[in-house]
This record gives sequence, C-alpha cells and structure tokens, in this order.
Amino acid sequence: MNQNEMKEAQGKTTIDPGVLVEISKLAAQSVPGVTGLMQNTETIGGFLSKRTSTGIKIDVENNSVYIDLYLKLSHEADLYKTSREVQEKVSRSIVEMVGMDVGHINVHIEDVTTD
Repeated sequence: MNQNEMKEAQGKTTIDPGVLVEISKLAAQSVPGVTGLMQNTETIGGFLSKRTSTGIKIDVENNSVYIDLYLKLSHEADLYKTSREVQEKVSRSIVEMVGMDVGHINVHIEDVTTD
C-alpha cells in the first residue's frame, strides 16, 4: 500500500466539545492558586439567565477554540500571574492534546476564596 492509500484509509477524527471542556478544566485546576470553577451565566433575550455547571464556555470556529473560564482563586494567589498561567497551560494542553488552534482564552475571576 502506498502513502496516498494510507491517508485515505485513516479517515477523520472529530473532537466532542465536552472533551475540550474536560481538557480545559483539568489544565486550569492544575495551576496553583486555582481553587475551583464557577457556574457561568448566559443571558437569553436580555431578560433570563441560564446557569451552566461547567464554569467553562467553549466555542469552536474554523478549527480554532475560543474559551471562557469562570474561576475561583485563592486569596493568597497573585490574580494576574495565576490567570496568565491558566491561559498558558490551557492553551498548551489544547494545542498538544488535540492539535487545534486557540483563538483566545478569557479568564473571569468570579470569586476569591480563603481556604
């Protein structure tokens, strides 16, 4: 079998958005100073809001991933440095594990904890 035939036989790989959420969650929670994820709120029609349980919003466009992380950080953490480290670690994890480009990673610090 020549190389062209091998490429055709390999097929296609798809990544479920839930996998991207789990990778992002594990990467973010591995950063010192991150104590957890918050629920994020989505506004519907300007009046209602819907709570989601992940604390992570993922959008995928043209093989690029756009991520919003809603985090709780320790009161002892340097908020700026910790959020930058989260962005770097999540981005690296997505690129290395799935091979997708990262458009942006927005970190929303929703709470500061004392434990």
